[in-house]
Amino acid sequence: MALISIDRTKCKKDGICVAECPFSLIALTGEEGFPEIRPAAARLCIQCGHCVAVCPHDALSLTSMHQDDFLPMGFGSPPTLKKIGQLLSSRRSIRTYQQQPVLRPHIEQLLDICRWAPSAKNKQPVHWLVVENPEEMRRLAGLVVDWLRTGTTYPGIVAAWDQGKDMVLRSAPHLLMAHAHEDSLKPEIDCTIALSYFEIAATSGGIGTCWAGILMSAAAAGYQPLLDALGLPEGHRPYGAMIFGYPRFPYFKIPPRKEARVIWRS
Repeated sequence: MALISIDRTKCKKDGICVAECPFSLIALTGEEGFPEIRPAAARLCIQCGHCVAVCPHDALSLTSMHQDDFLPMGFGSPPTLKKIGQLLSSRRSIRTYQQQPVLRPHIEQLLDICRWAPSAKNKQPVHWLVVENPEEMRRLAGLVVDWLRTGTTYPGIVAAWDQGKDMVLRSAPHLLMAHAHEDSLKPEIDCTIALSYFEIAATSGGIGTCWAGILMSAAAAGYQPLLDALGLPEGHRPYGAMIFGYPRFPYFKIPPRKEARVIWRS
């Protein structure tokens, strides 16, 4: 079966699909100059769908994808740089939360957006673990504290835990973990990007997040009780995690940050 299908009544032979294919797999060498896949190149296609999405004439389709699965851009003009800048600069790492849970349909909506996070060669290796149960959140935080007790790192966190204060997962109502098979092409990068998508999408909806770095340190160290509790599929490793929920307090100002440090090469 051919990888692409061309509607010759619509195709203008303008070569846009040729120019946009990431691996130059399409050429205007077909019969009468219509686009076609280069010989023996079909196995290199990463299924990004760009050739279909970029065609202004709706003349091209991929036989491996249903046309109805391609969504219209639909939003008119994109958000202004000012609005995007305001959203990104107003994002804070939230460490105090209301105990009101985020409803699962809302979480699902945020994770659905993350499907469009870029990944190496469009492999889309990211899987998710969402913890909704407060008891499970505390159990995971306690396991991280147990790991901390085995060394000399962060004694203040251990002392705080013993006094009833959770500085690991901050008594947040939820944990989100991105995991992937360890043999994936670039799993750590792909998971980090996907989590960043979640973080920004959550911020736009009034949900606060904070990267769970200490928990990830324990996981990266191979602390088996924690890995057992996470229960990831065989061959999968955790590559990033964040806590999230509704912030307890609003922020009224954007704190300063260092200026961008740039080396320009003209």
